[in-house]
Amino acid sequence: MIVEEIVKRGSGPLISEIHDKIAWIVFNNPDRMNAMSKDMWDSSANLLDKYASDSNVRAIVLTGAGERSFVAGADISKFETERASTEAMASYNESVANFHNSLNAITKPTIARVNGYCIGGGLAIAIGCDIRVCSEKSTFGVPAAKLGIGYKAKGIMELERLVGPAFTAEIFYTGRQFSSEEAKVMRLVNRVVPEDKLDEAVADLLGRVAQNAPLSIRAVKEALIESGKPDSERDFSAHHSTVEQCQTSSDYTEGRTAFMEKRRPLFTGT
Repeated sequence: MIVEEIVKRGSGPLISEIHDKIAWIVFNNPDRMNAMSKDMWDSSANLLDKYASDSNVRAIVLTGAGERSFVAGADISKFETERASTEAMASYNESVANFHNSLNAITKPTIARVNGYCIGGGLAIAIGCDIRVCSEKSTFGVPAAKLGIGYKAKGIMELERLVGPAFTAEIFYTGRQFSSEEAKVMRLVNRVVPEDKLDEAVADLLGRVAQNAPLSIRAVKEALIESGKPDSERDFSAHHSTVEQCQTSSDYTEGRTAFMEKRRPLFTGT
């Protein structure tokens, strides 16, 4: 299992490696259900920015270490040092916002591999990814109302885009945890598989993505990024430029040639 291998080779609360043009970011705080500290938010944002500009990376997977949790929200044990004052809270919130800005802006496919608890800030990470694949035992929820936390409109709107207003209301109003099957009904996740088939399902998805033309995928991702913004802030110029680039790319020639020769194309992203 690739995640276990990455964890064995790495150390610290955040581990990452690149395998076969796929970047893996592993939240490695299993004793606390991979709960996020300020340093983890900051380091994750830096990694996303790094992989965004790495031409050798075709897609990015975000996942949690261990077999119990994807990410179970914020690390409460750090609250006294990271969120005890108005200034500390502002700094923490800035770190979280920077992470989500980096995740939302990246023009490569992002996939959340979820195995276990996906709660609070963990759910926000997952819904920020393009695709979510989870094991049957996974559970999802936002317990903000149980903690007296005011959830910001941006996060509520991002969830509403996925599951609609009625399910968004139920998730926030009840604060309860939802099963993987309930999440699938809501369209919160793309796919639910048995735990022992999770890596196989993610590997199949990644294989299909990685063998396709990077510029074609980028054009779609750029359109999705802009469609998620308010109408007044949308700018499709980068998307239009990439579409034009596709038409004159060597990959376009390779795609046509491979089709005529009845073979799999070998795309380079150029």
